Amino acid sequence: MAIVKYNPLRELRSMQDQMDRLLNLSWSGNEYSGEDIKEGIWQPPVDIYETEDSIVLKAELPDIDQKDIDVRIEDNMLVIKGERKHESEVKKENYHRIERYFGAFQRSFKLPATVVQENVAATCEKGVLTVTLPKKEEVKPKQINVEVK
Repeated sequence: MAIVKYNPLRELRSMQDQMDRLLNLSWSGNEYSGEDIKEGIWQPPVDIYETEDSIVLKAELPDIDQKDIDVRIEDNMLVIKGERKHESEVKKENYHRIERYFGAFQRSFKLPATVVQENVAATCEKGVLTVTLPKKEEVKPKQINVEVK
């Protein structure tokens, strides 16, 4: 068994690397994901994946009333806005710890030209918003049969 010497600066270096990545992302305009970074208290986590027929975006929105979620397409961008409201029946001084974020949020994603914007659909179930972005017919893979002579 090897003895590993504890290095207290390791966590600080890791945190500095994470902050550098965050600042680089914000300064570069977040070119990699096509997402606009908006000022705000919190941002819900999002998964984006592709199927044969569509692009699917899933966002975690727990404790948000469905009437407080706004999904729209503006200038070829998918915009998701909402607000998680703080529970008013518990007074602030009665809390022992508050780790969840509350308040308004906004996420924006640039849409590819392959999406049929008129057929975009959104559903919300068990605190997960699912936005389905159907692909245009011509961009779907087409099987071509090869004749053997």
